[in-house]
Amino acid sequence: MSKSTDLTPGMTDTTTGRIVSEFADAATEIREAIATERQFADEENPSGESQLAADLVADDLLEERLLALDGVGSYASEERESVTVDEGHRHVAVDPLDGSSNLEPNSGMGTIFGVYDTQPPTIGRNLVAAGFVIYGPTTSMVVARNDRVREYIIHDGDARVVDDDVSVPTDPTVYGFGGGRENWNDAFADYATELQERLKLRYGGAMIADVSQVLTYGGLFSYPALEYRPTGKLRLQFEGQPMGYIVEAAGGKSSDGQQSLLDRGIDDIHDRTPLHLGNTSLIERLEERYERYE
Repeated sequence: MSKSTDLTPGMTDTTTGRIVSEFADAATEIREAIATERQFADEENPSGESQLAADLVADDLLEERLLALDGVGSYASEERESVTVDEGHRHVAVDPLDGSSNLEPNSGMGTIFGVYDTQPPTIGRNLVAAGFVIYGPTTSMVVARNDRVREYIIHDGDARVVDDDVSVPTDPTVYGFGGGRENWNDAFADYATELQERLKLRYGGAMIADVSQVLTYGGLFSYPALEYRPTGKLRLQFEGQPMGYIVEAAGGKSSDGQQSLLDRGIDDIHDRTPLHLGNTSLIERLEERYERYE
């Protein structure tokens, strides 16, 4: 797969297309790091979480490749305290290895990225593209750009389109909720009970895999505000905004419980957020439930 290949054809912004292609090119090396770099590093990320060697390998690889592209002006990562700045009009925020705690049990993990026209920290409305790579039985990549979502299979250095117009199924089937019922507030616990009577549980401990389930089957993924962590667990810049952009482009909805994740304000690249992603009808009912409990 050529480094200059644009996986989002027909668009005039070639820099964004090359950024997307770089994630596809890097996927094979990151997958190899998952297999070989399984030990913990002697470091924590800026959120205070233990880092695996694979986290650092993926982060270093992506920084080097992305900043080498003409037009990329900055690189921000969940694994780094601050933004690395260069010259260019496109800015990339990355979770290099989402779900890396799943490495030991050999469960789902992936890479999340957002491409912005403003340097982070910045709100989600400044996204021009977003995507994720899942290192599952096959390596797949989902990319949202200009209100369209495509899915690719990456194999032997080639990215092949398998779905040219990904959309959230209208009949929701699955749910996945993080944080533990004992830590949920009353509004979310009440709503969760209602959904658990209608939908099937699918929760794998990696947001990237759980959101992929929602895109495939319809439903809801939530990591809500917790009693001991009212701002939530997941990072807005690296997880909430890119995944919200993808789900909304696929016809679903994102929310922090009150508004779209793309509208939520941000002060620091490591700010956290409550997060809800899924069918529009489910998110709207959730927001109504939160409003009722205020």
